[in-house]
Amino acid sequence: MEPINLYTDGSSRGNPGPGGYGVVLTCGPHRKEISGGFVCTTNNRMELMAVIVGLEAIKRPNAQVNIYSDSSYVVKAINEGWLTNWLKKGLHKQKNADLWERFLKVSKKHQLRFFWIKGHAGHPENEKCDKLAVQAALSGNLEQDSGFLEGNS
Repeated sequence: MEPINLYTDGSSRGNPGPGGYGVVLTCGPHRKEISGGFVCTTNNRMELMAVIVGLEAIKRPNAQVNIYSDSSYVVKAINEGWLTNWLKKGLHKQKNADLWERFLKVSKKHQLRFFWIKGHAGHPENEKCDKLAVQAALSGNLEQDSGFLEGNS
């Protein structure tokens, strides 16, 4: 089976402020774009939300997924073991614990590899994700980020 490529980006117009996420999923000739936004959130929450929403959109079980993100926060949390340490110390003590719990649940369904890519450096899929995230943050169709409002930020 061909791997799925998941490109993600998050945006916040102020930190905190209105925010959005953008996702591009590709697999062979197939492509799907997803975006959404929140009234008040943070950039890190939107970066992580993009990964989560992208993974939740994958229907094939146990897929090999290559995740490309310009978020050091997200990529280092996985590749450098930050998340493992947070789990040992009590994830509930960490910022964005609600989203990391949601990530852990969906991540078990697939085989994941994370790659950091430089943002705003001309990578076509990253640039598209950035546009989707910014458009979502500026749209009038914003949801409440209940995790942020409940103090998980």
